Amino acid sequence: MWRPILFFLGIAIALMSQLPQFTAKPGDQPSNPSAMTATAPKAAPPPQQTSSGYRTVTLRDDGRGHFQVVADVDGRRIDFLVDTGASVIALRESSAARLGIFPRASDYTARTQTANGTGKAAPVTLNRIDINGVTVRDVRAIVVPDDQLSVNLLGMTFLSRVKWSHDRGKLVLEQ
Repeated sequence: MWRPILFFLGIAIALMSQLPQFTAKPGDQPSNPSAMTATAPKAAPPPQQTSSGYRTVTLRDDGRGHFQVVADVDGRRIDFLVDTGASVIALRESSAARLGIFPRASDYTARTQTANGTGKAAPVTLNRIDINGVTVRDVRAIVVPDDQLSVNLLGMTFLSRVKWSHDRGKLVLEQ
């Protein structure tokens, strides 16, 4: 009588030892690696790099510690300097015009404060910014007169919506 119960109890314990395999997220390490390898069927070893379904873009610095990128903004290619110190994306008027954005003088309602002093900017919303598959939609930005800004800045309104890390001359964007 006890043998069938012990048999099924043994199967239940064996199945429960496999439970972390089914509940773990991709890339997680099993809590008991020996239990996983002892009961796993013999197969080819898993690849060293696993795909977690994320899109990743790696940018290399330009030799001066800056990261420049070309992004697809609402269907147009725009050059940016990645700036973690910029609160928002800042577009030069000439770049905004390429996107079909033409702020009127009365649209310049935002104040900017930079190392170069204070200025005015026109708040806008960009529908979509894509950097090699890393895409953010409905992104706040500002348009700044060309004489106040020499390059477009990819600021935190984009960066805060993706995972990013910096290590030894590489900036990795992940989504």
